[in-house]
Amino acid sequence: MVVISPVRKQVINPIGARLVVTFPSAWMGWGAGYADIIKENKLFEAYYRELGLVPEGEFDQFMEAMREPLPATIRITGYKSHAKEILHCLKNKYFKEIQEVEIDGQKIEAPQPLSWYPDELAWHTNMSRKILRKSPLLEKFHQFLVSETESGNISRQEAVSMIPPLLMKIEPHHKILDLCAAPGSKTAQLIEMLHSDMDVPFPEGFVIANDVDNKRCYLLVHQAKRLNSPCIMVVNHDASCIPRLQIDTENGQKGTLFYDRVLCDVPCSGDGTMRKNIDVWKKWTTSNSLHLHGLQIRIAVRGVEQLAVGGRMVYSTCSLNPIEDEAVIATLLEKSEGALELADASVDLPGLKWMPGVTKWKLMTKEGQWYKDWSEVPANRHTQIRPTMFPPTDTEKLANMKLERCMRILPHHQNTGGFFVAVLVKKAPMPWNRTFPKLKKEQSSSSVPQPEDSPVGTPLPETPLEDGERDGGKEAGEDSPKEPEAGDQIKEPNVCGPPPNKKMKRHGFKEDPFVFLTEDDPVFPPIESFYDLSPDFPKINVLTRTHEGKKRHLYMVSKELRNVMLNNSERMKVINTGVKVWSRNSDGEEFGCAFRLAQEGIYTLFPYIRSRMITVSVEDIKILLTQENPYLSKLEEDAHQQAKKIGMGSIVLKYQPDNSNPDGPQCPIELCGWRGKTSIRAFVPRNERFHYLRMLGVEVFRDKQGQGPREEEEVKDEVKEGEGETENGNKDVSTKQELRGENQGDEHLKGDEREGGGEILTST
Repeated sequence: MVVISPVRKQVINPIGARLVVTFPSAWMGWGAGYADIIKENKLFEAYYRELGLVPEGEFDQFMEAMREPLPATIRITGYKSHAKEILHCLKNKYFKEIQEVEIDGQKIEAPQPLSWYPDELAWHTNMSRKILRKSPLLEKFHQFLVSETESGNISRQEAVSMIPPLLMKIEPHHKILDLCAAPGSKTAQLIEMLHSDMDVPFPEGFVIANDVDNKRCYLLVHQAKRLNSPCIMVVNHDASCIPRLQIDTENGQKGTLFYDRVLCDVPCSGDGTMRKNIDVWKKWTTSNSLHLHGLQIRIAVRGVEQLAVGGRMVYSTCSLNPIEDEAVIATLLEKSEGALELADASVDLPGLKWMPGVTKWKLMTKEGQWYKDWSEVPANRHTQIRPTMFPPTDTEKLANMKLERCMRILPHHQNTGGFFVAVLVKKAPMPWNRTFPKLKKEQSSSSVPQPEDSPVGTPLPETPLEDGERDGGKEAGEDSPKEPEAGDQIKEPNVCGPPPNKKMKRHGFKEDPFVFLTEDDPVFPPIESFYDLSPDFPKINVLTRTHEGKKRHLYMVSKELRNVMLNNSERMKVINTGVKVWSRNSDGEEFGCAFRLAQEGIYTLFPYIRSRMITVSVEDIKILLTQENPYLSKLEEDAHQQAKKIGMGSIVLKYQPDNSNPDGPQCPIELCGWRGKTSIRAFVPRNERFHYLRMLGVEVFRDKQGQGPREEEEVKDEVKEGEGETENGNKDVSTKQELRGENQGDEHLKGDEREGGGEILTST
């Protein structure tokens, strides 16, 4: 652990911002950790006091809340069948224990559910990491949070960040675009909502998560991968010009992909995050918003261009500034000429306190100069200050926009960060995206109305798309013109036009290819035979990451994502997609199959597997997850007899809830395993082992001083300190051999050479 001695530092900048910070030891922790901080920015206070966004008489409370540490918030992943089990564990074990803890004579407040988040799946607490580590009970709670976060069952996410996905009203069939997705907490919510029905391995919908920063894309991949979904694809593009994609339509023709939902969480000045981002106090000026306004509009315009008619786009920022908020929404509404409408989301999140959007605001420069409208701006400022930054001057048009439907969350109302969100519904194609009517033979080509090359130009004829954009865009027949985009120009015969678009530039790490297998690929027959796959198994959805040589891993994506990938390999830069379902075990060929099952993809594959399954009990799972290679005889009689009938190789260990045992897990569990000659093992990553053991009432965690595992009464199997280490330095529940097998394809596993006869596994 890095310990930083308290250092007091004062910074004064030219715009009147003063920041006094004391950094306590262990400040880089979960939640609040700053004991003595005085934050001040005179320009910030003057600006927001003048704008009047905060209700009268509440501004001092607002500023006081901004200076307080932000409560830590956790969210239980809602799509996994284990969500209720985790919630039950939290409420009936950890939270009850916390209520009885006193530190320095002060009773600890237990976490509370967010009143507006459905099903009590989000909780917040004021406890810092420093406090969590002072008591053994709190330390166990902290380790539980860390472990469950790493396994994807809990997500640490700011409360207001959870709002946009909830307002999108996701259904499993929706095609979703997340324009500025990194670091990925909102993307994870979208994936969860797609998988609301865990009995459907491949929802019809998918999420395309984009970010302009190549390095942040890998952070996004890490977040998404924890959820093991075949319906997520991470791409790397500038959101303001993300390419329009093509897909195969049901009649076999090419069509444009339009999204049912678009999340537009744009880059912003971040003044709503001052409670957690200390630098904002020092760096904030009104210039930040002026510089970002144009980019925010461009990204939002690109979002609504790719939105299907009838679809919803949620625009959000973690800024309170109207120039980044209402000004962008007003610009969109004005340029849309009625194609967009602000939706009333006031009843969608009962319990959430928010302020309605404003219809009047002013603009201030960093020198303190105020401007009420564009006419007051001097010519030498026209490059920094644009007309779209001001409210519309037409009062009737302004009233019809209904900007009051925008939602601004203020920190002091529910102890959160500051946030802004607006929900837009697309009623018709955008004016610059409308197709023109089919030409009659007697009409001359010169009579065809031409689109302008920007959204602010003359609109095209108001002929809506005839295909119903929701189903994938206009069919590309010979007599149906391509839908023009903003920036496109129509090429007329014998008329010199602009040069073709330049080939897309690719930056960052060069990704391995995504290669889809054909149905007659020789890799399938032994797999189909060994696992007795059902005839409806979608072989064409299987891909690998190499053109040549042995296939080390096999991945699966949904049918819809396969459609997108095959039609757009030259249009987009894909960083990652698919969930791993099989890994190569070369020596497994002597048992009938060179590929073993991967735990990441077991919930995707399980509905198609009809053999090599062993039904296990709670006691069997405890044995399998706490012992290295237990003999088959250690299983209960029923599971023992099933195992004896199965040959060596990869297996599925299946647990079904027992309604007569309310203390046992009330959700099905599927684990990957390996049947040896005389023993059996579970092939499950470390944190998932901990997760399942906790569900079974077994508590595993490391002693506060790192001297070994601590036990509770319900722990029946001793767990010893182990050998293997993971990337973050934590001791691994599995041996080094298992880590090598889980991550490198199990080439080392051969027959029964690793039989341990019941050697006890390690734990943290």
